[in-house]
Amino acid sequence: MSETTSLYDAYQGNTYLFGGNAPYVEEMYENYLENPGSVPDNWREYFDALQHVPATDGSDARDVPHLPVVNAFAERAKQGQTKVVVASADSELGRKRTAVQQLIAAYRNVGVRWADLDPLKRTERENIPELELPFYGFTDADQETVFNTSNTFFGKDTMPLRELMNALKETYCGTIGAEYMYTTDHVQKRWWQQKLEGIRTKPSFNNDQKKHILDRLTAAEGLERFLHTKYVGQKRFSLEGGESFIASMDALIQEAGAKGVQEIVIGMAHRGRLNVLVNSLGKLPADLFAEFDHTAPEDLPSGDVKYHQGFSSDVNTPGGPVHLSLAFNPSHLEIVNPVVEGSVRARMDRRGDPQGKQVLPVLVHGDAAFAGQGVIMETLALAETRGYHTGGTVHIVINNQIGFTTSDPRDSRSTLYCTDVVKMIESPVLHVNGDDPEAVVLATQLALEFRMEFQKDVVVDIICFRKLGHNEQDTPSLTQPLMYKKIAAHPGTRKLYADKLATQGLGETLGDDMFKAFRAAMEAGKHTVDPVLTNFKGKYAVDWSPYLGKKWTDAGDTAIPMSEWKRLAERVTTIPESVTPHQLVKKVYDDRAAMGRGEINVDWGMGETMAYASLVASGYPVRLSGEDCGRGTFTHRHSVIHDQKREKFDEGTYTPLQNIAENQAPFVVIDSILSEEAVLGFEYGYASNDPNTLVIWEAQFGDFANGAQVVIDQFIASGEVKWGRVNGLTLMLPHGYEGQGPEHSSARLERFMQLSADTNMQVVQPTTASQIFHVLRRQMVRNLRKPLIIMTPKSLLRNKDATSPISEFTEGGFRTVIAESKELKADKVKRVIACSGKVYYDLAKKREEKGADDTVILRVEQLYPFPHKAFATELKKYPNVTDIVWCQDEPQNQGAWFFVQHYIHENMADGQKLGYSGRAASASPAVGYSHLHQEQQKALVEGAFGKLKGFVLSK
Repeated sequence: MSETTSLYDAYQGNTYLFGGNAPYVEEMYENYLENPGSVPDNWREYFDALQHVPATDGSDARDVPHLPVVNAFAERAKQGQTKVVVASADSELGRKRTAVQQLIAAYRNVGVRWADLDPLKRTERENIPELELPFYGFTDADQETVFNTSNTFFGKDTMPLRELMNALKETYCGTIGAEYMYTTDHVQKRWWQQKLEGIRTKPSFNNDQKKHILDRLTAAEGLERFLHTKYVGQKRFSLEGGESFIASMDALIQEAGAKGVQEIVIGMAHRGRLNVLVNSLGKLPADLFAEFDHTAPEDLPSGDVKYHQGFSSDVNTPGGPVHLSLAFNPSHLEIVNPVVEGSVRARMDRRGDPQGKQVLPVLVHGDAAFAGQGVIMETLALAETRGYHTGGTVHIVINNQIGFTTSDPRDSRSTLYCTDVVKMIESPVLHVNGDDPEAVVLATQLALEFRMEFQKDVVVDIICFRKLGHNEQDTPSLTQPLMYKKIAAHPGTRKLYADKLATQGLGETLGDDMFKAFRAAMEAGKHTVDPVLTNFKGKYAVDWSPYLGKKWTDAGDTAIPMSEWKRLAERVTTIPESVTPHQLVKKVYDDRAAMGRGEINVDWGMGETMAYASLVASGYPVRLSGEDCGRGTFTHRHSVIHDQKREKFDEGTYTPLQNIAENQAPFVVIDSILSEEAVLGFEYGYASNDPNTLVIWEAQFGDFANGAQVVIDQFIASGEVKWGRVNGLTLMLPHGYEGQGPEHSSARLERFMQLSADTNMQVVQPTTASQIFHVLRRQMVRNLRKPLIIMTPKSLLRNKDATSPISEFTEGGFRTVIAESKELKADKVKRVIACSGKVYYDLAKKREEKGADDTVILRVEQLYPFPHKAFATELKKYPNVTDIVWCQDEPQNQGAWFFVQHYIHENMADGQKLGYSGRAASASPAVGYSHLHQEQQKALVEGAFGKLKGFVLSK
């Protein structure tokens, strides 16, 4: 007996069909007869196979009566057998018929592991017994035996075993290897089987299409060679070895346009980016050369390297013009992914396209980054959620099989394929050999068709190689001698394909002629994409000109009339009788109704709510997302009311802000997944494409924003000075020292202050309900679009001292500095305490206790841009001041101290001194011991009124 036969015997001996499982099997089969889709896939396939086993009477009937089936299962369970009890003459044939179905399933599941995917052919085919006929007990004598294949899409209900094996190998073991069987959706599985088996995964292009593919390969290789010889040694992150990617992009753009897509947003890192700019988006080569020659305009404060630049264009397709956008991207690989998704969602919302039929996200990855970067998983986790769904993303992996730092593939990842992470959302993957450009184009077409049909993510993994180093100054053979010996001997994908077309009679000189023509176009600096539409402007294009060149000091009328206040207040506090709120929520809404009538002062939650209400009533959409932000981490918002009598989880909610007026703008509040990096990146992307929507991301605690630090550093803080990208995203970061420990106290104000320069963003710390109202409205009413960072409070949400009368909402605006509210004799004032945030209320209380009427307390509500004029105006009111103290909750090396001291010093009069009162420098944001927190808080408040100590700055 052969080894593989023994394996099959072992398989039989471990089957799930042993006697103890008989009742379970009986019940499963009863369910199957009633509804085949109600049982797991492996059981359904097994029961499907049973329908082809001849009955004991020799009939071909598929529908077996229940009682005989039950008896048959019981009998076989008693006998410990693994095959259906049939007449002895047919038992072996029945076993083989079942084995054929198992063989088909094996190729669908693991045939990819025998696929011809590596252009360098570095490894031998692995041993997979399940793909060999002997594993199932077949011999050469069975090759011509005809079996039922009606559950396949090979076009025949029956096939000889030999023909079936050929069909399976052609379909699943060629230059495309498909992974899709792990999906739980039977319809999607059958879709892939039909698409792949129906054509045996073989491309079928006419001569013109083949020539076009060669043209794209020529463009890809031609650009790289031109740059390599013209700009020797300059970094460009060459695509050589992966030229089929350009053919893939071309097919994707053209096919998407034919299917009704009108916008494509692309995110990708360095590798091949310049090639995409020129050969996919139609950037003029002359403009690219100017960047190499340093003759391109340099009109940004900072600018960025050429392989980080974005670009947009309009190209013609069979379905009409398609707008292409390549997102700007920093060197942090993959961080652009959620930014692209957010930009796509904004475009979908603007078009009223909830399924993403008109807008397509395309993300291009490197193999190492796709497997290694956590933002990949976070972004995938957003894909099927309501607030972040974009209709499915087409992922393309430029898999050069080397990554960056790993010289040994055993160190590259812990998964079989670099794409395995997408299995978490059951996305199908098509692995394809980059040396077969026709297969690459076919895989791309299938991927797009799947995305458009099912609105799900899909992956095309182009397995290729990297001809040069990580960059053009690198010597990869230092660590990859074996791989680069093979690469050195490789003629190139374009050459291989040109030779192939020559043998098919398309012309011996076709490849050379195309290359010469492309070289001439390069020399002339002409377009390589035809046609690029130079004067086309789409219906949904955003005009950013009103938001450019604005100053943060520009005025904005943020107060609203009293009549409007009362009208909106009534709408946001009205709960339909059909909705039964929780008693605690009802109390909140009853109090808010009283606030709206002016019976009591307005608290933070009501002030914030009224800001949103007034904006959506004026035509400004509001999008608020974050962890638990519908309710609010500290249960202050309650923007969504949950009916306590609802009977279904997906029913029984009411959002008052969505019911302000008949023609109001949308109000969207999203409880996000437990992610900071991907969600914040998504919201940045959304805001980057919609200046008319107030887009807010709220951290659960401000401390957790550091999980998204890359987005803050590379996009929010520097996107405008690097790329000229204006963005009005708002961040709400709960911040305040209340004894909750190191991870629940600080939004790391100092980090935002450190990042503040070039008037790049606004950093505020409002302390009253009217202040949050005005600053939120100011973000939209003014035409200034700069990121707004709000240090939002925790204890102040319910502090009566932080409430505001209605008059502060119907008059005035956001105060960058809040003047002294107590009536003091100006000439008697000797000290000014400047502060920001909730510490003000501690200081005010201490001043009352001490009777220190010679001390003024100023609240700096906007820390950046620093309000010099307003601050100086307040200081000048008190001519006899000798001491100025900056007081803060945060440790001395954190908070705003190191950044505001020179601002304050600039506004001081001669002879005045500036001191500090706050916690001592600390490696941790806050202490975890409650008693120590209280001691520190008491000391810093006392110190603000005491003698100047430590570092004192004089003028």
